[in-house]
Amino acid sequence: MLNRNVRRIATHIVYFFFDAGMASLGFILAYWIRYEWQLGPTVQEANYLPFNRFIWIGLTLVAILMMLLETRGLYRLSRGTSWLEMISRVAGSTTLAVAAVIVILFATRTFYTRLLYVYAWFTIVLCIGLGRALLGRLQRWLWSQGIGAERVLVIGAGPLGQEVMRSIRQQPQLGYFLVGYLEDNPPPQDTPAQEDEPRYLGHTGDLPLLLEPCHIHEVIIALPSDAHQTTLEMANLCQQGGIDFRIAPDIYEMSFDQVDIAQLGGLPLIGLKEVAIRGWNLVLKRALDIGLSVCSLLLGWPLLLLIALLIKLDSSGPVFFRQKRVGRKGRPFTVLKFRTMHQHADTEKERLAALNEASGPLFKIRDDPRVTRVGRFLRRTSLDEIPQVFNVLLGEMSWVGPRPAIPSEVAQYQAWQRTRLEVLPGITGLWQSSGRSDLSFEEMVRLDIYYIENWSLWLDIVILLRTVPVVISGRGAY
Repeated sequence: MLNRNVRRIATHIVYFFFDAGMASLGFILAYWIRYEWQLGPTVQEANYLPFNRFIWIGLTLVAILMMLLETRGLYRLSRGTSWLEMISRVAGSTTLAVAAVIVILFATRTFYTRLLYVYAWFTIVLCIGLGRALLGRLQRWLWSQGIGAERVLVIGAGPLGQEVMRSIRQQPQLGYFLVGYLEDNPPPQDTPAQEDEPRYLGHTGDLPLLLEPCHIHEVIIALPSDAHQTTLEMANLCQQGGIDFRIAPDIYEMSFDQVDIAQLGGLPLIGLKEVAIRGWNLVLKRALDIGLSVCSLLLGWPLLLLIALLIKLDSSGPVFFRQKRVGRKGRPFTVLKFRTMHQHADTEKERLAALNEASGPLFKIRDDPRVTRVGRFLRRTSLDEIPQVFNVLLGEMSWVGPRPAIPSEVAQYQAWQRTRLEVLPGITGLWQSSGRSDLSFEEMVRLDIYYIENWSLWLDIVILLRTVPVVISGRGAY
């Protein structure tokens, strides 16, 4: 435990001084832009000031900024926090820091060029942002190699436990290494263990015996909702052993993303969150959808024509593929996509059912034999979804929302999963920017529900920006 705490403190210190160094570099760059490169109004020779006149100002600005970043929790963000969320905190803190320095300058009657501080805001945010992007990429690579990763033990191997373990193993870049799992109903001894399967380490009662020998850093309790007594016992054992723990919720098969917790005289009351996309929020979202759609068609019509030509040259059949999907409130609509399969591919679905690689009601095959050559490229780059812009203009879809489902999938939904039908489906969404086809159906639905209940205009913008690198890399697309 000491080594882990030392590593946490060391990481905190490294990030703190790294950000301070990048902020200092940003201030120096702002000085050079204003006084040496003279971007903006020309600095007269009589008004030229050497850099040493600004050293105390730069140090004050960096000190205030680092204090703000520390108090606003930048160094306590979870591992899954996006770069955009991190940089938004940096930008907000830099704004306050620059404002504070300007107040200090007025109070001390130090009247230097104000344009320098405008440049300083941009260069400091830019330097910290680029530096963090490089440092984050390095750390994710180290985690993916098992260096510095948190050793995690999962308690429970039911559907919820399997979901947790699958998520850990599919995202090594988040810095978690799955040591194994505990389960009171062990797998049959005559079942040969697969090389890529999590290790079974014993019964739940064996937890105290495994914490130190297995060097466990964190325990995730993923037991079914009817095992609350065991969950409490496991949580108490973790507390006694000084081990961090988290509980994966299984309250009536819904995640805590759906739960709204209030208090009544100190008594916690649990209810369901409301759908956030309503009223003026719905008006704002619709305005964003129409604006993006019109701009996309005005700028992208040559690409539409080129793709249509390539599809016709590659295989016989129509350019567009039309399919019945289920929209908001369960209303059916016809989704429009570029055709990526040969004609009559839908009739072969039953024949290929045994090759299905997706979970739940989804149907996905990584090397689907029905896909054409051009279609494979279109799927990899998500260009096949461009015609859905017309669905957005018709009010049948949104740019951001849950994945549009086909009727046969919706027929298999459980009651809690139907929440994703409360809003318009989207061309992209949290599911698209978080893993695309690599996600299980359960993970996809939980992301959709989180989005529905926590929507904001900024969240839509973040998802759209996060989708770009995912599409470019082709990760999880097939």
